Order: sequence, then structure tokens, then C-alpha cells
Amino acid sequence: MKKSLVYSLLAMVLVIVSAPFVLAAPEAAAAPAGTVDYTKAIIIGCSLLAAGMAIAFGTIGTGNGMGAGLNGATNAVGRNPEAQGKILLTMMVGLAMIESLAIYALVIALIVLYANPLLKYIG
Repeated sequence: MKKSLVYSLLAMVLVIVSAPFVLAAPEAAAAPAGTVDYTKAIIIGCSLLAAGMAIAFGTIGTGNGMGAGLNGATNAVGRNPEAQGKILLTMMVGLAMIESLAIYALVIALIVLYANPLLKYIG
């Protein structure tokens, strides 16, 4: 199970990193020999990888935080059912704050993908 998961992740990373080079191949075929610049393709490939990592780590952290918060809230309600209203309100506010971290990770990933500041410098 672990081995197939590692192979699947490795294949996905390989596809993501090699996609810009494949898309740049027609341009490279039209250019004279030895004059092809792959800088833009490399930056796009690294940007795709960075966006995926931002979303992955952002959602892993928020998922763990939400799980811990829900665990504490259900234990508290189980010990003191009369305080369910206060616990529910506090839990919802906490979950909203935790979820905002995942939204920040999404915003960073979208900026890296669609408004990449590095592409302005290489033309």
C-alpha cells in the first residue's frame, strides 16, 4: 500500500514538472539549434510544484487542527451536556479561524499559479 502510494505521488510530481517542457517543445522545434531558453518553463514547473505543496501542507495542518478541536468539543459536551451552547459557539468560531488558514494557502497557490511575479522579470 505504501509503496504504491509513493509511486503514485512520484508519477504525479514527474508529470507536473515535465508538463512545461512538453508544452514548450513546439517552440523549441521552431527555434534554431542551441538557442532555446527553458527558463520560463522551469519557473512554471516549479510554480506548479510550489502551489501543490502550499495547498497540501495548508490543508494537512488545518485538517489536524479541526480534528483536534472537534475532539475537544465532543469530549467537553460529553462531560457537561448543559454547556453545549457555549461549547458549540466557541467551537464554530475556532473552526472558522482554522479554516481561514486553508483559504490563505489557496490564495498563495492561486497567486503563484496565475499572477506569478517571477514571470515578469524573464519576459
